[in-house]
Amino acid sequence: MKIAIISRNKNLYSTKRLYETCLERGHDVHVIDPLLCYMNITPSRPSIHYKGNSLEGFDAIIPRIGASITFYGSAVVRQFEMMEVYSVNESVAISRSRDKLRSLQLLARKGIGLPITGFAHSTRYSDDLINLTGGAPLVLKILEGTQGIGVVLADTNKAAQSVIEAFRGLNTHILVQEYIRESQGKDIRFFVVGDKVVGAMERVAGPGDFRSNIHRGGSGYPVKITPEERTTAIRSAQIMGLNIAGVDMLRSNNGPMVMEVNSSPGLQEIEKITGEDIAVKIIEYTERNAKLGKTRTRGSG
Repeated sequence: MKIAIISRNKNLYSTKRLYETCLERGHDVHVIDPLLCYMNITPSRPSIHYKGNSLEGFDAIIPRIGASITFYGSAVVRQFEMMEVYSVNESVAISRSRDKLRSLQLLARKGIGLPITGFAHSTRYSDDLINLTGGAPLVLKILEGTQGIGVVLADTNKAAQSVIEAFRGLNTHILVQEYIRESQGKDIRFFVVGDKVVGAMERVAGPGDFRSNIHRGGSGYPVKITPEERTTAIRSAQIMGLNIAGVDMLRSNNGPMVMEVNSSPGLQEIEKITGEDIAVKIIEYTERNAKLGKTRTRGSG
């Protein structure tokens, strides 16, 4: 098969693992920087050019689109779909999962457990917004933040008001969520491939922090998951339309609560902690599913 990994940096661990696994399995594999792609958008013969050459003959693409380039990266994936190249994660699913508000609304509509969440742009009625989510302690997030950046824990209503006022100066959208005390600075990252959880790890916040992101100094550990948690992770990925997903979940007194569904989950920590060869599972899934016209949206949506 001829496979393209859509990634800005061929030296990233996840990109390298996927690339090496493709080579080991005998595939013709290329790493393509989406920002260096340019497209001919036409109904008769859509095409993508890269470094002066036309990208042709690909059987599948594996998008690794960073949050900062979601708009253009998704457009490149969509163009491949228009050319009837199979994409492991489709453009509409990537865009859907990157919109935190939209993804939470979709999960809530399907009955997935979530922390009580408020959303606002104006901070004029911050008291009512805080009351909507049950009062302090609260977690406040900038909608565009990633990897724990722009996330603050407010212990009192007064502190929450101060943070909301500070966010106001950024002219940004704000998520206000109840703080799940019993999670105690821990969450679980589930790695979903197709209709299976192929790996899971518990992430624990570093000293003095409540954010469990490993990029923010958290640590990862093996974890035993429940059937309910496994089912919730798979359903969450399917609701987003993602075949490859990282689902972040809290354990609460009311059952599993999903925090986020990630369309480009990293491989390094979860492979190290679980001992699972997740890169192989991704390529095996691609081999089974990469067929002409298999992409459902074909560039629509």
